[in-house]
Amino acid sequence: MYDSGIVKDILQKTSRVIETITERASAVKNPNELLCSPGGMMRLDAICMNLIALGEAVKGLDKQTHGELFPQYPEMYWSGVMRMRDKIAHHYFEIDVDVVFRTIQEDIPQLKKVIDKMIADMK
Repeated sequence: MYDSGIVKDILQKTSRVIETITERASAVKNPNELLCSPGGMMRLDAICMNLIALGEAVKGLDKQTHGELFPQYPEMYWSGVMRMRDKIAHHYFEIDVDVVFRTIQEDIPQLKKVIDKMIADMK
């Protein structure tokens, strides 16, 4: 068993990080926009920092819940979230901007829905 108050707090913080990623990426129409200007590079840095925070939060949730929470939400590829964090944090110079862009466009909205559902389920 785990402390649902702590888990709910982590989920709410995770939701806010996802909103920040979405906001930072809202002006980006294609991956090249992240590479072709100093402003785009700063946006990429900000997005990647928040993806690291997101992955760290997911790792913390898994640890806090002793691996019990994520199997209840199999629609999300949880290990992929954690691995993306590791890739960005440990191999920053090897980041594939196309993968980051695709993640923001496809995976982040799905993750937001799942996190919001998890929060609602805890009420």
